[in-house]
Amino acid sequence: MPPKFKRHLNDDDVTGSVKSERRNLLEDDSDEEEDFFLRGPSGPRFGPRNDKIKHVQNQVDEVIDVMQENITKVIERGERLDELQDKSESLSDNATAFSNRSKQLRRQMWWRGCKIKAIMALVAGILLLVIIILIVMKYRT
Repeated sequence: MPPKFKRHLNDDDVTGSVKSERRNLLEDDSDEEEDFFLRGPSGPRFGPRNDKIKHVQNQVDEVIDVMQENITKVIERGERLDELQDKSESLSDNATAFSNRSKQLRRQMWWRGCKIKAIMALVAGILLLVIIILIVMKYRT
């Protein structure tokens, strides 16, 4: 799979593609004019100008290294964000399931309380009826 279609790139993919691109640009079949623009002048280099060029090239190489590290960090950050998003979706699903289950349990407990109250009221009514019947029977006789 080409690196641009991969979801996660590593350092070898990034540096390898830069090296292969550079190698393709500097193939042997290029003419002298292209070589001049791609490789720079091939004649002898002297003194301070050569040092400045080396210094600038070193700075460019450092910037390239830093950018490659930054790209790697961004890719890793993206991976962590994907994992975090998956975890948050899972947590949200669990919270919804918990909420639904707690509502169901609350209703069950409410009905259980109503049943207990109804049974106690029925028992109290029966006891009251028995007491009234006993009192009425006692006065009739």
